[in-house]
Amino acid sequence: MFALLFLCAVLLSGCTRSSSAEPGAVTVAQDQNPDSLDPRIGQNAASQHLAALIFSSLVRKNEKYQIVPDLASEWEMPDPRTYVFYLRHDVRFHDGTQLTSRDVQYTFRSLLDGTVSTIKAGHPYNLIDSVEAPDPYTVVFKLKDVYAPFLWNVAVGVIGVIPEGSGKDFSRHLIGSGPFKLVRYIQDQEIVLERNDSYFGKRAQVPILRFRIIPEEVVVALELRKGALDIALQVLAPDMVEVLKHDPNLKVVEAPGTNYQYMAFNLNDPIFRDLRVRQAFAYGIDREQIIKYLWRGLARPAVGLLPPNNWAYNRDVRTYSYDPQRARSLLREAGYEHLTFTYRLNNDNDTARQMASIFQQQLREIGVTMVIQGNEFATFFADVMKGNFQVYSLRWLGANNDPDVFNYVFHSKSTPPNGANRGHYSNPKVDQLIELARRELDLEKRQAAYHEIQHIVAEDLPYVSLFYMDNVCVYNKRIEGIRLYPAADLDFLNDIRIASSN
Repeated sequence: MFALLFLCAVLLSGCTRSSSAEPGAVTVAQDQNPDSLDPRIGQNAASQHLAALIFSSLVRKNEKYQIVPDLASEWEMPDPRTYVFYLRHDVRFHDGTQLTSRDVQYTFRSLLDGTVSTIKAGHPYNLIDSVEAPDPYTVVFKLKDVYAPFLWNVAVGVIGVIPEGSGKDFSRHLIGSGPFKLVRYIQDQEIVLERNDSYFGKRAQVPILRFRIIPEEVVVALELRKGALDIALQVLAPDMVEVLKHDPNLKVVEAPGTNYQYMAFNLNDPIFRDLRVRQAFAYGIDREQIIKYLWRGLARPAVGLLPPNNWAYNRDVRTYSYDPQRARSLLREAGYEHLTFTYRLNNDNDTARQMASIFQQQLREIGVTMVIQGNEFATFFADVMKGNFQVYSLRWLGANNDPDVFNYVFHSKSTPPNGANRGHYSNPKVDQLIELARRELDLEKRQAAYHEIQHIVAEDLPYVSLFYMDNVCVYNKRIEGIRLYPAADLDFLNDIRIASSN
């Protein structure tokens, strides 16, 4: 609230407008540092979104999340465990060297042979039995087992092809073949990319992209107002967006998104091991109220991990509409007239703090005391990965667009550091269905398996599904061509342009 009042006061007083950067540059707000720009290592959303601008891969996902060609102009499957990719002949790295099959071979071998220390050395790349380069423009992958989502995992943003021989220090001198090349990266300050004029695909229209790392939402809003920022995607609280809509120099575009907000339980904790307690929390949270008053309508109630536009989405699963009376009854059945627990959050985010306060108020009404423990993101996330929490809330950004995310999130073998099953959920039937689905090449049979997984997970409730977040971009009116992708990817930056001066 203080942040919003402060922002309103400054906006009412007016701001001196300034140029965002040198002519032709577009400046974009970034709310966190990438954990690594090496596409073999980076895991957070910032890493994957930026890597997709710097690196190419065998295939890419279009805005409908269909697999389309990238480095590979075509591919085939001689058998269910073999993929043959035929590379374009006109691709060069940013240093001018030709990209060949040996670079692809090296990229994937370096994941698996210990050249770099990375979580990607595990699933799914450990399913690769061999990578061969029989000629400069043919790559053959042989898998240890059938793996239906393989193409998704060799796509831009998930992995990127690097030059043969790039070692452990590659992140200090990145060389890719994507539409932009890295000029500099100063942690906590900025990342500057320059257009790759030799890019084999459609050339970007903007010569320079500058990403300013600004975790504070108020600062982002003020910099937009001053003209020192051009674009802010998914980094502003809805209240701030409403205020900025009144600035004649700014535009706002909103679109349904697929990013998924959830509340997770530690199932090793004696309190939350009890399904009735988890159900009580699900019934005790009023999602519609939060959407109306916190998100200002810029979200939709979530049913499960997969978004509604996903081919494997199951709408016929158990849901938990707001019912505080039922929540109190479930807690009494579990033996709790009153319950106290600790909720962990990323204290760097104003909206996360506001949402925690609403949770606290709503749960108090069912006899639950919620103690809020906030930490800066690195400490918070490290503790979550170690299992040092009772309850937390985060978002899945983009990863939930492929249903094999269930393996990463809910398979019993995917506890950290092998995956993101941070709450230690375990159900043998879910494990079995996940294994079946990822080996099944028949789409209808695979869909049926994922439908059953969603049905069971909705009953077991390792997560409380909260919201699918709308995508919101606030941008300077001088920018044209803004087109949002469902998972809030940055691919649209390839197509933006600066309006001609009058």
